[in-house]
Amino acid sequence: MTGLLITRIDVSAYRVPITNPVMTSFGAMTNRPSVFVRLTDQDGAFGWGEIFANWPAAGAEHRARLLMEDMADLVIGFSTGKASGLFHHLMARTHIRALQCGEWGPFAQVIAGLDTAMHDLFARRAGVSMARHLNPEAATTVPAYASGIHIAAASTMVPKVRDLGYQAMKVKIGFDAETDLTLLRDLCADRRDGERLFTDANQAWNLTQVLAFVDQTNELGLGWLEEPIRADMPAEQWTELAKASKTPLAAGENITGFDDFDAAIRSDNFGFIQPDVAKWGGVTGCYRIGRAIIAGDRTYCPHFLGGGIGLLASGHLLAAVGGKGLLEVDVNANPLRDAFFPDGMCKSGIFPVTNAPGLGFEQLPESLAQYRTLDLSRS
Repeated sequence: MTGLLITRIDVSAYRVPITNPVMTSFGAMTNRPSVFVRLTDQDGAFGWGEIFANWPAAGAEHRARLLMEDMADLVIGFSTGKASGLFHHLMARTHIRALQCGEWGPFAQVIAGLDTAMHDLFARRAGVSMARHLNPEAATTVPAYASGIHIAAASTMVPKVRDLGYQAMKVKIGFDAETDLTLLRDLCADRRDGERLFTDANQAWNLTQVLAFVDQTNELGLGWLEEPIRADMPAEQWTELAKASKTPLAAGENITGFDDFDAAIRSDNFGFIQPDVAKWGGVTGCYRIGRAIIAGDRTYCPHFLGGGIGLLASGHLLAAVGGKGLLEVDVNANPLRDAFFPDGMCKSGIFPVTNAPGLGFEQLPESLAQYRTLDLSRS
């Protein structure tokens, strides 16, 4: 195809009130936010993307306004013959803007959502799914694991996810160490044949604390230990932890940039690496990194905890990259995600990857309108 020209941007922010906050070791999400973006070209073809909005609390509206008030001038009128063209254009042209205000994350997150929209647009124009546009041999299904389970709620949540057919699940820890350990031991004792149990500490501990934790959990047979220390701690600390832990380490949602991902892949510290398509890199970055993860004999497991567009994109990425990884599927209620899957997200722990063009949907579900907090357009 010849180059396309971006002629319009539409972006909307959403918030859903929730009764039970989504708890992590560093804070609580008291509502479920999302930011969805649509790009339209000169022929009226379009593509959808999602921009990370979970943190901070005011992040959704901020990201939408950042796009329209500070970056739209770099998008409207941009022409390219490659789906990755806008990503590289924006990474170069926004560097000084992000440097000036120190908001590297928000700029990267907006670029990630725009890049996903570009890949959706190119795949739609080609008449193939995003996964097949990336890799003609892409799978049509990927395995998934149940995520977002607070350790204190695991005794009631785990039976429910079993009933949904999941054989792998992840619990959030990093709260009270003694209680976490007791509940983890109970979960492991109740594990069924073939089940895998993962843990996520959300950067809760220092090195001394996590070394004490792995000393008491090394024999539990956990599938992985995710982000037990801060993602930006020196590599030497991660190396010391990896040597002490019989449980494989996982990280990636808070790694940004090709160089830092390449360093993580080259190290012997991580068995599982987890880029987030809405947080950094979009499809361009995550597909390249995903392939590097596989080539480096690590396991690619997309991180995601947001709305329906990002989950769809994560599934397509995993299908295109391949390997033995699993798709993260948050099992907490979220209308901004669930509305995209009226028949359910997974069947027996398997996530279907559509053969329809792009991400497989045309318009946002009508039910989302009630949750919209901001709606902006520019052409």
